[in-house]
Amino acid sequence: MIRFNIPPFTGKETEYIAQAIRNMKISGDGEFTKKCNTWIEEKTGTAAALLTTSCTHATEMAALLAGIKPGDEVIMPSYTFVSTADAFVLRGATAVFVDIRPDTMNIDETLIEDAITDKTKAIVPVHYAGVGCEMDTIMDIAKRHGLLVIEDAAQGIMSTYKGKALGAIGDYGCFSFHETKNYSMGEGGALLIKDPANKERAEIIREKGTNRSKFFRGQIDKYTWVDAGSSYLPSDMNAAYLWAQLEKADEINDDRMASWNLYYEMLSPLKEAGRIELPTVPEHCTHNAHMFYVKAKDLEERSALIRSLKAKDLSAVFHYIPLHGAPAGQRYGRFHGEDRYTTKESDRLVRLPMYYGLEPENVEKICDAVKEFYK
Repeated sequence: MIRFNIPPFTGKETEYIAQAIRNMKISGDGEFTKKCNTWIEEKTGTAAALLTTSCTHATEMAALLAGIKPGDEVIMPSYTFVSTADAFVLRGATAVFVDIRPDTMNIDETLIEDAITDKTKAIVPVHYAGVGCEMDTIMDIAKRHGLLVIEDAAQGIMSTYKGKALGAIGDYGCFSFHETKNYSMGEGGALLIKDPANKERAEIIREKGTNRSKFFRGQIDKYTWVDAGSSYLPSDMNAAYLWAQLEKADEINDDRMASWNLYYEMLSPLKEAGRIELPTVPEHCTHNAHMFYVKAKDLEERSALIRSLKAKDLSAVFHYIPLHGAPAGQRYGRFHGEDRYTTKESDRLVRLPMYYGLEPENVEKICDAVKEFYK
């Protein structure tokens, strides 16, 4: 059986968790949380980074910092995980979905401007598979219309767009450290903040609306409730698990890239024969091998391919059901323009196993099974 995902593990995770326990600081903002925050700041160039309990919560914090309120509209793709929309729907906003590009599966930047109304407050690009959206265009649109940009970079850590780290280009960026991601703390995420002036309020929101972070730094002699917030602060034991992987971030990235490149090499003959499509990575983007997918001809062929692989004990999955077709998507959002690609392309996509430590012989076995299906 080749599993679709195995959570990353380097060997030092349990040692660091034990160290967090010995430190007698297992709640948030301990030694390992601070190490992870600093690593993200130095790696991405963002002004501030704060670990959170999930990428969902990082996006909720971004919505709070952006002042999203009932009646506002937020533009995003429909082809994304529900958290992208939930964070803004919880604030009373309407999710305005626009179509995706069929090459990268990212939001079609040429359709964003037409979806803007006097109620629009933010644009939320989602960097699918760790491949950057066309951020120059998106940032230009946002600047001309006075909008915020909140990057859903859940899959984007270690990826860049024109040399800039994904998540650190817009006003806010959100990473995921879920067990399915390149680096994991079980459940977890991080909020990246572009303007250092917004860090203090972010800390307050993350600490239940209190200025407790300033108290721990000795800046005030007592802390109190100063704003609306919630408990978005992860345990330092979770951060300890993550730190073991961030220490080996390049090694993990290189390992995944080797698997990705082998997939691409072995499946290219099927692509050249017109039987499948493979991922597109624009020249100005570097990706992080978060996933490898193929596109079948249609939904029927995709379903048959997944069944064929399953019969050989090979796990393959499809990805998002477009949000605009979901009951909550119809209740809390609307699709602007024509759905030319979102549903059609999502019906064709199959994700193949991808994780740190995936053996080359298993990649070859999976590719052979795909080739056999297309005979």
